[in-house]
Amino acid sequence: MSSASDQITFRSDVTVELVKHSAADSDVVFAARVSTVGETSLTSVDADASESKGLISFLMRERHGSPFEHSVFTFYVQAPIFVWREHMRHRMTSYNEESGRYRVLDPIFYVPNEERKLIQIGKAGAYDFVDGTPEQYETVDAAVRESVSVAYAQYQRMLEAGVAREVARAVLPVNIYSSAYVTMNARAMMNFLSLRRKSEGSTYPSYPQREIEMVAEKYEDVFAELMPITHAAFVANGRVAP
Repeated sequence: MSSASDQITFRSDVTVELVKHSAADSDVVFAARVSTVGETSLTSVDADASESKGLISFLMRERHGSPFEHSVFTFYVQAPIFVWREHMRHRMTSYNEESGRYRVLDPIFYVPNEERKLIQIGKAGAYDFVDGTPEQYETVDAAVRESVSVAYAQYQRMLEAGVAREVARAVLPVNIYSSAYVTMNARAMMNFLSLRRKSEGSTYPSYPQREIEMVAEKYEDVFAELMPITHAAFVANGRVAP
């Protein structure tokens, strides 16, 4: 019989997959034009949005946000629970997450790799991170693997004793992966990106934890592909969510 440590999978990444969407720059155009031309705006539903770059830029610059709420993205995301705690602070987004009450949680855990900077320099609100030493990376890796192995073995022990899943999960650490469907509109997307990416040219600099920034990077790739005009206006206007 294999031990708990033999079953455990360690990852240093996140999964973000676009499941479905109704997202295009033209969504912003027809939603905005209804305010001035009423039913005539229906002719803009499938129109070429490249002719309306000025309108989209105007809406972004003046922070007229509601037209950006008519484009919708749904993602399937796998990330450590400590990332979900930050993600779910964004209440303009809808979630359905797997439940440790109803299923046995898979032994998949996050461990920082050597691309993850370890050392914090400065104080809260004005700090940066730099690489750790090889010895520090070895310490982190060994500590995470050891603690996770013990925790998951105790989780299994309780399950095998007939303890309810919702009770047994209490021993699991926050670096265990959880999955959820995440649905957001383009306005919520820009709010998320403005706070969860560290980008030059931002009007209001952000200092996100690296692991949630990994999620944001994948979101932004999809956003830029499906709504290139809106994304360009977002960047040009200092990455301020309208």
